[in-house]
Amino acid sequence: MSISSFELEIFRNILTSIAEEMGMVLIRAGFSPNIKERRDISCAIFQSDGEMIAQASHIPVHLGSMSFAVKAILHEKDFKEGDVFVLNDPFNGGTHLPDVTCIAPIVVNNKAEFFVASRAHHADIGGKTPGSMPLSTSIYEEGIIIPPSKLYNKGKLDRKLFNRIILSTRDPEEREGDFRAQIGSLEVGKKRLKSVIEKYSLNRIKEAGFELLNYSENMMRKVIEQIPEGVYTFEDFLDDDGAGTKKIPIRVSITVKGGRAIVDFSGSSPQVKGCLNAPISVTTAAVSYVFYCLAPKEMPLNSGSLRVIDILAEKGSILNAIPPAAVAGGNVETSQRVVDVVFGALAKAIPEKIPAASSGSMSNITFGGINPNTGKEFAYYETIAGGMGARYGKNGVSAVHTHMTNTLNTPIEALERELPVMIDTYSIRRGSGGKGKYRGGDGVIRAYKFLSRATVSIITERRIFAPYGLCGGKPGRRGKNLLIRSKKKYNTSTQGNL
Repeated sequence: MSISSFELEIFRNILTSIAEEMGMVLIRAGFSPNIKERRDISCAIFQSDGEMIAQASHIPVHLGSMSFAVKAILHEKDFKEGDVFVLNDPFNGGTHLPDVTCIAPIVVNNKAEFFVASRAHHADIGGKTPGSMPLSTSIYEEGIIIPPSKLYNKGKLDRKLFNRIILSTRDPEEREGDFRAQIGSLEVGKKRLKSVIEKYSLNRIKEAGFELLNYSENMMRKVIEQIPEGVYTFEDFLDDDGAGTKKIPIRVSITVKGGRAIVDFSGSSPQVKGCLNAPISVTTAAVSYVFYCLAPKEMPLNSGSLRVIDILAEKGSILNAIPPAAVAGGNVETSQRVVDVVFGALAKAIPEKIPAASSGSMSNITFGGINPNTGKEFAYYETIAGGMGARYGKNGVSAVHTHMTNTLNTPIEALERELPVMIDTYSIRRGSGGKGKYRGGDGVIRAYKFLSRATVSIITERRIFAPYGLCGGKPGRRGKNLLIRSKKKYNTSTQGNL
C-alpha cells in the first residue's frame, strides 16, 4: 500500500493539528503564568520506536530532544491503556529538571503503536532556590530528579509518587494544576489519534508516519546538498559558569559531503563546575534547530531529518555532560551558544542564508518567597526577550525570543496580578543592535520592583562576549544586569554575574 504525495500532506496536517490541539489544552488548563501566559510547553506524537513523527510549533529546545524522553521509557515491555509516564532526569531522557515530560502510549490490540507526549517547564521543581534555576555546582541542588516512572498504571494515579513530586516543590497546588493540565493534553491527543486510526486504519497511519520520516530525511539531504562541500569551523565563548570558570569555549567543525553533515564539537570545554553543562539531548536539539532553519517551510518537522546529520560531542564535555553535572543553565544558555557556533560555521559556506548572532541568551530570572497577600510560598520563572540578528538583505527584529526559546513575553498585568512584584520599566533598549548596512534588532530593558522579601536568581550570557556580526556588520551591545538594593535591611547578597 503506497501513500501519494497528496495523502501524505493530508496526514502531516492531521497529525500536526493533533499536537497543536494538545498544546492549546495544556495552555488553557495550566495554572502557572509560565504555562498559560509564556507558553513554555511543547507537544508531539511519536512512533512505537520513539521517533517523532509530528510536532506543534512550540519550543525548539524541547522538541529536538523529546525523542530521548520517549526512548527512555521503551524498557517497559507491557504498555497498557491508561498508562502515563513521567520523567525529568537530564541524563535519562530529559534536558534540565524544570522541564517535566509526560508520555502516554496509544494502545491498539494490546500493543503500543504510538506515543503522545507533553513537556512543560514547571515554575518550581524544588532545589536550593525558588524557581529551580540556581547557580548550582551539582544536579542535586537543582530540584527533585524524576527517572522514567509510571505515574498512572492503567488509569490509576500513583498517589505516593505524585505527592513525592509535588510536595518537593514550593507551590504544590500550582504544580498539581500544571501536571493535571499536562495529563489532560495527553488525553486529548490519545482521543484524537485513536479517532484518526479508526477512520483511516492503523496500518495507514503507521505507513504515513514512516513515509513522513523518509520524506524529511530526503528533504534534509537536499538541503545539505545545497551547501558547498567542505569543512567549516567556528568558535565562540560562554562568559562564565557562576562557579569560577571563565571564557568557556564552544567549538565546532562541520563536514559537508555527499548530502550528509558531520557536526563535531571536539575541542569544546570539558564539563564545568557551574550549571552550564548540557546533556547530549540539548546539544542534539540545538543542532537540529539550525538545520531546520535552512529547510523549506513545507518540510515536516520530525526525527527523519536527523538521519543525515551526525552529531559528535565527547562524553564528559560541556555538550555531553555526565552525572552529577549541574545542568540548569545548559538547556537555556549553552544551547543558544551551540546555535551561534553552528550558524557561524555555516556562514562561511552559505553567508546569504545565515543571520548574524541574536541576543544569545534567554536571560533567565527566577524569584520566590512568601506572598504577603496569601501567606503562601511562591516561585516564578521567565525568560526575557532580546534582539534578533540582521539577515541577508534585512534588518533584525527587536524584542523577540530567538532560537532555542519560542516563548512569549509575560504580560505585565498577568505578572503583577499573580505575584507581589511591580514592573518599573519594560521597554526596547534602543541602539543595542549591531550596526551595519542592515541593523541587528534591539534588546529589552525589564526592571522588577519586589514588594516583599524575595530570593532572586539570574542566569544570563552575552554580558562579556558580545553577539557577533556577519558580512562586515558590527557586534551587538552586551547585556547588563543591575541590582538596586533596598534601603530596608534585607539580605541582598548576590551570586554569579549580577
